[in-house]
Amino acid sequence: MSEQPPTPAPKPAGVPEPEPIRFFGTSWLDRDNGYWPRRLGVSTGALVATAAAVLVLRFGVEGVALSDSGGFLNGLLTAAIAVCSLMSVRRTWKVLTEGKDQLTGWMAEDKSLGAVWLIGGAGSLAAYFARSLVEAPGEAVRRAAYERAVEQHAKRRAGRSGRPGGKRKR
Repeated sequence: MSEQPPTPAPKPAGVPEPEPIRFFGTSWLDRDNGYWPRRLGVSTGALVATAAAVLVLRFGVEGVALSDSGGFLNGLLTAAIAVCSLMSVRRTWKVLTEGKDQLTGWMAEDKSLGAVWLIGGAGSLAAYFARSLVEAPGEAVRRAAYERAVEQHAKRRAGRSGRPGGKRKR
């Protein structure tokens, strides 16, 4: 006789469901169903992708250096890459810790800054890697939203008087 794993109890209607996170689904809620191996895999993948992006940027800078265009242009290119990377790190960190809806000003979705985010992609990947060492990237934002939803649901259920429409009897 084989034992089957216990099936989770069905949730009552109207109870909020957690939003899934890429690569983790909803396993971040209870940190089960392969959460830790996924975290390790995401961290490793982000580190490898960061190294690849840095390598591509290095080839680009070396290509400009080989063109004998001068030290000023090489310095300007290096400074531009550094600034773009720092901007991308800041933006990615803010998205992962506070949520995309908190982006304002220059960090908000702006089509004209697409090149900046592309050049700073290595910085963005580095921020993703650093955040994945702490939690599933974006977990804090999703957990806070889920806890607010559960709390609001509990308040609504506690506030019901049991009478349809909430009308008082005269």
